Amino acid sequence: MGWLAWLGSLHAQSPPVFTAIQPLTNKEVRLQLDAPTGRGYRIDASTNLPSWTSLITLTGATTSLQLTDSAAPYLSTRFYRAEQLNLTNLLTGDHLATTQGDVIFHPLYHASLVMSWNGKIIYNDPDDDAAYESTYAGLPKADLILVSHSHGDHFSGPKIDAIRGPNALLIVPQAVYNSLTVAQKAIAIVLTNGAATNVLGLNVQAVPAYNANHALGTGNGYVLTMGGKRTYLSGDTGNQPEIRALPDIDVAFLCINIPFTMDVTQATNCIRALRPKVVYPYHYRDSSGATTNAAAFKQRLGTDLGIEVRLRKWY
Repeated sequence: MGWLAWLGSLHAQSPPVFTAIQPLTNKEVRLQLDAPTGRGYRIDASTNLPSWTSLITLTGATTSLQLTDSAAPYLSTRFYRAEQLNLTNLLTGDHLATTQGDVIFHPLYHASLVMSWNGKIIYNDPDDDAAYESTYAGLPKADLILVSHSHGDHFSGPKIDAIRGPNALLIVPQAVYNSLTVAQKAIAIVLTNGAATNVLGLNVQAVPAYNANHALGTGNGYVLTMGGKRTYLSGDTGNQPEIRALPDIDVAFLCINIPFTMDVTQATNCIRALRPKVVYPYHYRDSSGATTNAAAFKQRLGTDLGIEVRLRKWY
């Protein structure tokens, strides 16, 4: 497998410049971008120069930005380019191309993330851990908030009020609905396992999420279908048949921690059956405080099925 790169920029004034494109021993490619601080940048990739897709949007907090392209091992040729962006209303994160524009995935903390798609902002399992309050700074208000279950590391009533926009909707299981305020209940949709709803131009399907620590029916995973692409958000669950049977998952966010969800072997078996195109291990800090599950999962999963594992900062 070979790779090629184009060292270039799409912006004429103070352009970002690729200063290193380094193939790693696992055939991933590490990119280093030197760029002015305080600005936004997008890195695009291509296997066929007339056609480009966006990899990631980021901001220049330092003069040297790095990204590891974990899709490179599965492609015979790879080109890269960088573009400077306007910082106004810029959400950083990884891109997923859909028929109605890109989804951008922005990790926050633990199982919390924010997504933008088709002009809408979607939060998943907003948490109020004081140590990570800064991750919410400057983010846009929510049009849709998903809550998987009632445990405090996934559900915070005050945080919901802090992030929700004036016309926001909530999607929750019944156990979470029971704990909402009167004002929150007025904007909430209850989904039971297996149910689905269409809101804001996307479809949300509730998937069973359960194990010895989470009773069946009390929590939801979710599959979001946005512009023809399907994203799975696991919540807290074990390696269950309802997950393994989900069809056509493009991106999966999977919980991996002991003793509350799955261990590395269970998570590996789950993903090898589910076969998403991309998987993000999240919720991977053990009760001991160790955060080694994500890297161990990536190594255990291997590359034979062509599933890209993206390791991102959740802690």
